Amino acid sequence: MEGGAYGAGKAGGAFDPHTLVRQPHTILRVVSWVFSIVVFGSIVNEGYLNTPSEGEEFCIYNRNPNACSYGVAVGVLAFLTCLLYLALDVYFPQISSVKDRKKAVLSDVGVSAFWAFLWFVGFCYLANQWQVSKPKDNPLNEGTDAARAAIAFSFFSIFTWAGQAVLAFQRYQIGADSALFSQETTDLPRCLSFPSSGVRQGPRGSNSQGKGRSFPCLSRGPPRAGLPAGG
Repeated sequence: MEGGAYGAGKAGGAFDPHTLVRQPHTILRVVSWVFSIVVFGSIVNEGYLNTPSEGEEFCIYNRNPNACSYGVAVGVLAFLTCLLYLALDVYFPQISSVKDRKKAVLSDVGVSAFWAFLWFVGFCYLANQWQVSKPKDNPLNEGTDAARAAIAFSFFSIFTWAGQAVLAFQRYQIGADSALFSQETTDLPRCLSFPSSGVRQGPRGSNSQGKGRSFPCLSRGPPRAGLPAGG
């Protein structure tokens, strides 16, 4: 993007919601947000069972309370993380500092990759505990659809968060290249002037040289072998 860095234009522009919702990383955040709701909502609503002979509820995943707790915790924290970075997407074009934009994009890479790992662990954990669950613990098959949904959307969340990490890394690469190019081109001093070849007629018949052209300063390296050092 011309005049911008790290996937956004110059700071101070008007907020454009249409541009925001069409950005791939924003779409993946919304999808991940929905998936996290499905995971922790399924476990909270139907992930705990009880039997007439038992007064206390137990986790549907092999009676392992840690499995249900992990799924709920990861789902809720992922839900909040999505909201945080959606807010950052809205505020990002207003960040005027290139260094601050770089930090925001790098944090997006790290956080998204970390959550992809947590969802991978959660998927393996829940799937394993579901596989070893005993049928006698749930003879009426209550909450089985919700338990499977939590496992399935944990699996889908691996790819949505990994996709966010990849897109953020691409924004970092593009932004870093554009920032470097901008710095290199604007920092070159224009200190060499060469007169133009043409001669124009000045007032009262006097001759004056035309306006010269400026060129960037170039550092002189050591003379090559066989060539005199002077000149």
